Amino acid sequence: MIFLDTSVLIAVAHVHHMHHAPSLELWNQCTYADTFVNAHTLAEVYNVLTAMPRGYRLSPRAAADAVDVFLARVTPVELTAEEYVKAIRAASAVGVAGGSIYDALHVACARKVKADFIYTWNLRDFERVAPDLAGRIVRP
Repeated sequence: MIFLDTSVLIAVAHVHHMHHAPSLELWNQCTYADTFVNAHTLAEVYNVLTAMPRGYRLSPRAAADAVDVFLARVTPVELTAEEYVKAIRAASAVGVAGGSIYDALHVACARKVKADFIYTWNLRDFERVAPDLAGRIVRP
């Protein structure tokens, strides 16, 4: 079981992204049965793809199409209200503040599916919110 962070999907979507090749190599091995993302990742992907600098930005329709492509190979994971509160409490215990809470929520989803590996290009941020998973948080 693997879990993909938004940063990996963004790199897959853009051929000019500096991490495109290794992200695409990982993507080509992904299957719906063993690849998971936080359900919120779908909105994050759409946001980033439609807000990139001119020349790299996708149209809203193209970004929505990209989300559809991703959904063919990833299983979205949702947290219950109780799981959100548990994740927030855990994040506060290790001093997580601000936008890093979203990384903590991704980690909570990865924990929920018992992911063997969490793939991200933001290693330091993820390791900070889940130091106990440092060996399972990896780059593609």
